[in-house]
Amino acid sequence: MGKSALITGVTGQDGSYLAELLLGKGYTVHGLVRRSSSFNTERIDHIYQGPQEANRSFVLHHADLSDGVALVNLLRDLRPDEVYNLGAQSHVRVSFDAPLYTGDVTGLGSMRLLEAVRASGVETRIYQASSSEMFGATPPPQNEQTPFHPRSPYGCAKVYGYWATVNYREAYDMFAVNGILFNHESPRRGETFVTRKITRAVARIKAGLQDRLYLGNLDAVRDWGYAPEYVDAMWRMLQRDQPDDYVVATGEAATVRQFVETAFAHVDLDWAEYVRYDPKYERPSEVDALIGDASKAEELLGWKPSVRVDELARIMVDADRKQVEDQLAGVTVRIDR
Repeated sequence: MGKSALITGVTGQDGSYLAELLLGKGYTVHGLVRRSSSFNTERIDHIYQGPQEANRSFVLHHADLSDGVALVNLLRDLRPDEVYNLGAQSHVRVSFDAPLYTGDVTGLGSMRLLEAVRASGVETRIYQASSSEMFGATPPPQNEQTPFHPRSPYGCAKVYGYWATVNYREAYDMFAVNGILFNHESPRRGETFVTRKITRAVARIKAGLQDRLYLGNLDAVRDWGYAPEYVDAMWRMLQRDQPDDYVVATGEAATVRQFVETAFAHVDLDWAEYVRYDPKYERPSEVDALIGDASKAEELLGWKPSVRVDELARIMVDADRKQVEDQLAGVTVRIDR
C-alpha cells in the first residue's frame, strides 16, 4: 500500500508542486484548504479536476492552522505517513502591515500543528517550511550553523516555527525537520512577489498592456532557485533515517536589478526605459544579502539544483507571455510549469 501525506498550504506555489511530486511517487495526498468565500485552487485544479484515478489519490479538506482541535481530529482520521507544513502568510513586505496575523498563522500555526501531531498520537514525519529570511542581517554565505537575525515579522515568525520544530523533535522524539529554503520561484509564484511581478510586467509591456514597472530596492541580493526542484528536497528530508535541518539553495547571488535585466533582455527590451523606483515598495528594515550554502543537503540528501537565476527568469517570462497571449485570445489559462 502506498504512503499518504498531508500538505498544509496545498494551494500555494510549493504545495501544488509537492502534491504533483508525491502523486507521481504513488502517494495519497491530502491537502488542507482554508474555508473562505472564494475557493482559490487555481494552482491545483489540473489535479483536483483531472482524471478520476488522480482524484481518488488527491483529497482536499477544510481546516485551518488557527484551529488546533480541527487539526487533531484530522490527523487522527487520516493518520498520514508524512506531514508538510507549507501553510503561512508568506509575503515579507505584507508582514510589516499585518504582523499579528503573520505571527499567528506563520509562527503559532506551526506550533499548533506540532502539538496536534503530539496530541493525536499519530506516528508521522513532519516537514516545517523554514526560510532564509530567518538569517536576515547575518552576512552570507548562510548555512545550518549561521545565527538568526530576522529583519521582518515574517522572519521572526519563521524563527519561532523553526525552534518549535527543534523543541518537539528533542522533547517528544518526533521525526520533525526544518527545510531552510532560500528564495525559490516559478510561473506559479504569486503576482505580488518581486520575481513574478517583474516577469508578468515584462509580458504585459511586450504585449502593449502596461507602460511601467515600479519597484523598490534593486540592489537587494538574493539566491533564487526553481520551486519544483526545491520540493524534491523537502521530500528527501523525510526519507532519511534520522531527522535533521537543511539549507536548500543554489549558492548563486543575484541582485533584483540582474533579474530585471535578464527578464527584459529575454524579450529584447531595455529595462531602463520601463522600470521606475517607488519608495512604497521598500521594507522598513531591509535584508541586504541572502546567499545559501547547501553543501549539507548535497552530501546527505543527494540534492543539487540545476536551474539557475538567468534560466529561471527566462522560464517565468515565457510562461507569463503565454498566459497574456491566451488571455488576449480568450483562452482559459492554466498556471503551468
